[in-house]
This record gives sequence, C-alpha cells and structure tokens, in this order.
Amino acid sequence: MKCTADCVRQLALVIGLAFALPSFGQSQPPGPVQLKPGVQAQQQNQKPPVLRIPVNVVTLPVAVATKSGQPILDLAKKDFEILDDQKPQEIIRFDQGGDPLSIVLVLETSSRVAPLLPEVSKTGIIFTQMVMAGNGEAAVIGYNDEVGLLRPMTTDSDRVLDAINHVKPGLDGARLYDAIDRAEVLLEAQPAERRRIIIVVGEKNDKGSEMKLGQVLRRAQLDNTTIYSIGLSTTAAEFRQPPQQKPNVEASPPGTYPMNPPPGTAQTPQVMDEEMGNQSIPLLPLVAWLVEHGANAVGRNSLEIASQGTGGLHKGAMKDRTLENDMNAIGNDIHGNYLLAYRPSANQAYGYHNIEVRVLEPGLRVRARPGYYLAPPAQ
Repeated sequence: MKCTADCVRQLALVIGLAFALPSFGQSQPPGPVQLKPGVQAQQQNQKPPVLRIPVNVVTLPVAVATKSGQPILDLAKKDFEILDDQKPQEIIRFDQGGDPLSIVLVLETSSRVAPLLPEVSKTGIIFTQMVMAGNGEAAVIGYNDEVGLLRPMTTDSDRVLDAINHVKPGLDGARLYDAIDRAEVLLEAQPAERRRIIIVVGEKNDKGSEMKLGQVLRRAQLDNTTIYSIGLSTTAAEFRQPPQQKPNVEASPPGTYPMNPPPGTAQTPQVMDEEMGNQSIPLLPLVAWLVEHGANAVGRNSLEIASQGTGGLHKGAMKDRTLENDMNAIGNDIHGNYLLAYRPSANQAYGYHNIEVRVLEPGLRVRARPGYYLAPPAQ
C-alpha cells in the first residue's frame, strides 16, 4: 500500500508527539513542578525523618589480679558480669589488649621537680618500647605555669623519645588539671576505634589550673579515657638539691585548717585530723561527688583520684622503686587489660551512673572505671 504525501506528514506528526509526551510511570524531567492553587508541595520539600538514637557505647579496660597482685590473663567473656546502676548489661565486645593505642604522656616540668627530670627522661625508652609497643601513637605534653605541647601525636617512637629526653624545667606552677584537659582534647581528635590513655608523671596536686579535677574526670569517663599516673616527690627532689636553711612555715593559723572538710561533715579537729592524715578513706564515693559537682579535692592525692576514677593504675613515689620500674608496671597493666564494652539504655537518667564489673571466680581483685556522669542539658 502506497502512502501519499499527506499520509507521510500525518505519520511524522504522530511519531513526534509520541516522543514528546512522557510515558506513564516515567520520571519527570528536572525543574520546578507547577502545582494547582491550594495544593501543598509535600513530597517535593519533605525530608526523610532523622532518628536521633543515643548510641553510647561504654568501653571498660579491666584489670584482674589475685589478692597478692599477680595478674590473671586467661579469663573468658563468660567469666565477667557488668552492672550499670545494679542492672546487668550485655557484654557486646570482649578482647584482651588488642586495640591500637593513642597515648598522651603528661610530664610536670616545674622548678620544684627539676632535680628529678633526668630520672623522668630515663623512662623514655621504657615508654616508647614497652608502652607504645608496636601499635601505639603518642604525644608529649609538659606543664608548669604553662601547658605546652612538646611533641604532637605521632607513631614515630624516636621523635617521642627525643621529646622526653629534652624536657626542661620551667617556673614553679603545676597546672595539672589544665594539662590533663589538653591531653583529652588531643585524644578526642583520634579515631574512635583507638584506645585512649593518659599517663601523668608529676606531683600529686595541682597549682594554678583553670580546670577542676571533677571536670577533667567527667570528660575522661565519657570519652572512655584511662588515666595512669606516677607520683613525683618534692621531698626526693630536695634531697638532690644543695641543702638550704629554711624557716618553719605553718600551713595555716593555729586552730584553722588549710583544706575543706569532706562533703556533709563539719570542720572539727577530729574530722580534719582524720581527713588530713588518714589515706585509707575510700576514694570511689569521693570520685562520684567530684565528677557530679565538677569540683576539686583539696588536700587529697589528685593523681590517685584521677587514676581510680578512670580505672587506671597509680604508682606513688617510693624510695626503693625507680620511675623506670613504675613505667614498666604501667606498660604491663595496659597490655594485660581485658576490654569489655556494653551499650547502656537509650533512656538514661541524668546524674551519676555506677559501674560494677564482677568476675565469677571468687577471691580475685578487679579494677575498672567506677562510673560516668550524664549532665542535664544546659538551660
């Protein structure tokens, strides 16, 4: 059948219309959609709902030892139990020393401990070989009247060792809490899968910080950061200095005390004498109070509190033990820890939450972080 010229033109028109009109179910071309008056552009402007679920995983390095202090290294996941405010928690992760480490070494460099700095430098080789080991990265911070970054975070152990070997004394301030806060900032910038550790080598108390002990403890607990510490003795430092005649100075006028009483107690001679002289008072209730109130603990060993409050190990200054042995003990502890994790309830109450880690085998000592604090939103 032959098609006339008119037939050809009509056929071309039909084909052109077919390509110009969108087929059913085909996506519309890009561009604004013209809507009829009164019709809302719901699908065009609507965004998918955002689910804000607090996924807050608590990671707990846990040390287990016999009563004599011998570490126990052969336990399994089934041997542990975690309680959050007395409620059993599911252990969602169990490991032993496998995470890569991010460590900040915090060194006091005040003039009071200047005679001890050569001994501190000797710990450098132990720190780089034993603590950093093969999977660690580290930074070095020095503090006196100022807080300074002596070595940024690096995996180069030689550069870390060089920074430790060349620490120099400054003025007589000891901004311990500001230095810990600076270390926490450095660790927060590291990948979340790395284990966060701060090791402090310094005197037991702070002098001149803007931050408070309770504030840095609160941050460390929420960030899953463990604080280890080695105490430096100013008495030992004085033995290394030439003898000087010094007058006796009273800490406070007669009948007064240079520190505040424990929370909820009166400042009586009996209470204050016990507080200043008795070092066996349990620290964990004090840790919870400090973290909740963001306060300081006047007259107490701040390094010991910081370590106990985060599950770390504190090594006090002793005549028959070297700083190198202390650093070695900390390295053994870090790499021998069990790593447990759990996910708290999404509807957690504000306030301090107590953590208890139990080992089913009787007669063993367990050391872990005692809790964390969830502050209410700022008004």
